[in-house]
Amino acid sequence: MKRLHDLLMANAYPNCRKTGQELEVSSKTIQRDLEFMRDRLHLPIAYDPLRFGYSYTEVVTAFPTVEVSEGEVISLFVAQKALEQYRGTSFEKPLRSAFSKISQGLRDRIEFQWGDVESAISFRGIGSTVADLEMFEAVSRAVLRSHCLVFQYKKLSRSKYEQRRVQPYHLGCIENQWYLFGLDSDRQQIRTFALPRMRNVLDTRVGFVRPADFSITKFLNDSFGVFSSQSKHRVRIRFDAFAARLVAERKWHGSQKIKGVGNGGIELSMTLGGLEEVERWVLSWGEHATVLEPKALVARIRKLAAVLGARYGD
Repeated sequence: MKRLHDLLMANAYPNCRKTGQELEVSSKTIQRDLEFMRDRLHLPIAYDPLRFGYSYTEVVTAFPTVEVSEGEVISLFVAQKALEQYRGTSFEKPLRSAFSKISQGLRDRIEFQWGDVESAISFRGIGSTVADLEMFEAVSRAVLRSHCLVFQYKKLSRSKYEQRRVQPYHLGCIENQWYLFGLDSDRQQIRTFALPRMRNVLDTRVGFVRPADFSITKFLNDSFGVFSSQSKHRVRIRFDAFAARLVAERKWHGSQKIKGVGNGGIELSMTLGGLEEVERWVLSWGEHATVLEPKALVARIRKLAAVLGARYGD
């Protein structure tokens, strides 16, 4: 709508079809936005049949300031603080620029002390990754435009890069790490790619149609983090009294169930598609967690405990 306002102010007489093509949205979207600007923002917009486009019929000095509540501004502030994890990376400058532009229209609309919120809210990220901004822009643009991508990728288990051709469906940040989810054309499977392990990303500009039934929520439904598989595992973990409250205070997975056991402990049960990520999570609790099932996870923890015991035996 801000772009439409600029065109109207410049007497460019935008129309739905041409402007939709320029902004890469449908003509119906442009029509709805123009109607919103006219009916809800009370801008004097009318169609000029001689110019085949829309224009302002009265003098307009600026785009209307959006009215927001204090709660909405604080929510925006929380979002800005969450971006602090990218301080010092290539993302910092464009993120700060974008937030500055958004916040300009909010000044002097409500009264409260920014300093109070500044001192009350903070975020701290551990182990956040640095992705190349140019590559991130190329990937995100391809996701939004449904363009096939070609890039080189190095799996954790491999020492060399492999060529991949992918239909990108979704770009997500999970635990401070950016991942691309898409259909690998050669393997004909939806795969997950960590952006830091990608290089030489090329937008082929070849379009594709993303399946209407694809949902990142459904795709990651059985995963404990970011990786999923076709298998199903019932996982049961017992936590002692020390860890019980910490574990019970958070939701770790959509399928989780928690019940109390003796001596103040709890038992956490989940249905997961893979065991690698939950294995690392269990190890992070040390002696405060005991895996009850599945047997495969018990065996993996036992094997690793033997390796660690031998390593630190002296």
